[in-house]
Amino acid sequence: MKKRVLFLSIIVICLIFLGCADKAKKNFEIAQFEELQTNFTHARKLYKNIIENYPKSEYAKKAKDRLEIIKDKK
Repeated sequence: MKKRVLFLSIIVICLIFLGCADKAKKNFEIAQFEELQTNFTHARKLYKNIIENYPKSEYAKKAKDRLEIIKDKK
């Protein structure tokens, strides 16, 4: 029984993590689109959101890099 509970707990944690990574990815893609549309204010907001809400995702580093590149664009 304990093994089953542990196994189910691990599955739930993995699903939560994958869901977060999915949201980070979607937000990153939207931010990139906003950059292409020269809507840098909204892109910066989305990148900051990724960094704050998904700091351990691969997209947090990418978002930091993009923020540095577009920091002075209007």
